[in-house]
Amino acid sequence: MAHCFAQSQALAFGHAGDPEKACPGNRPSNTLLAPLLAPGVLGQLVALYEHKVFVQATIWGVNAFDQWGVELGKNLASRILAEIGSGSGPGEDHDSSTRALVARYRAERQA
Repeated sequence: MAHCFAQSQALAFGHAGDPEKACPGNRPSNTLLAPLLAPGVLGQLVALYEHKVFVQATIWGVNAFDQWGVELGKNLASRILAEIGSGSGPGEDHDSSTRALVARYRAERQA
């Protein structure tokens, strides 16, 4: 916890010294403490992060929910989903990493 608190202090106030070791400070950060990382607390942290992203996007005039990468992921997932449920092996049009992940997932499910 000492390192966590020290990082907050370093970001806020910085340190002057050698130019290659200087930390300018005045860097906004948040340190959140909770008595226990329970599911409710984790949900609150996720909600806080989503709200922060929405507010920043609104201020900057960006649609944070229009993401081409998400659309690509959905398209790729529909093909992979069909392969996960079928009895055939992973499609050969996938990269070796994806083929290995599908094969391992299916093997673990059958065990």
